[in-house]
Amino acid sequence: MTVGRIIETDACVAEGADWLAAHDPRFAEALDLVGPLPLRRKPDGFSQLLNAIVGQQVSVASANAIWAKLEAAEMYTDAAIRQVDEEHMRSLGLSRQKARYACALANAQIDYDALRDTQTDEVIVILTEVPGIGTWTAEIYAMFSLGRADIFASGDLALQEGARMLFDLDARPTEKQMRAMAQDWSPWQSVAARILWAYYAYMKSREGIR
Repeated sequence: MTVGRIIETDACVAEGADWLAAHDPRFAEALDLVGPLPLRRKPDGFSQLLNAIVGQQVSVASANAIWAKLEAAEMYTDAAIRQVDEEHMRSLGLSRQKARYACALANAQIDYDALRDTQTDEVIVILTEVPGIGTWTAEIYAMFSLGRADIFASGDLALQEGARMLFDLDARPTEKQMRAMAQDWSPWQSVAARILWAYYAYMKSREGIR
């Protein structure tokens, strides 16, 4: 089995957007409002997941400050973190819980290169076995670090709210309902997510205008 389509360029995103616009006129309407979608590709590997852990439940400014400390101490690779204990990670600004997560991720010794050729469902299983890596984080990693075209972060509140507004739903869909809706957007679920994020941001920005 193959891992499916990989989004590598802006042209890939545009192809998916064209498919979705033809598939459902509401996506076409959204695209007319939000314009070209961002590629949003990120590096893969340990440091990307560590960065995600650092950013959990804190402001962007706080996350950036902690990450700067980790970089200054050269504590952003799994090999480096395996040489220290949780207390050392706490001394760099991580909470007790995040220090535990960082060490658990380092000691999981995931083969990140192999993940590039691993089925998306299996990638999610492998990553969520690590404490501190939830389904949302694993799905976002698959979407943006591995470039998987056919995955959707159904638990994302902005996606749920974007879908509620775009599809004129009575209520914000639950994660289960969102996952079922997203199946209709295969094989370009991650581009549908980009549209919904952009549409949500657009609608929120309009709320402040009279």
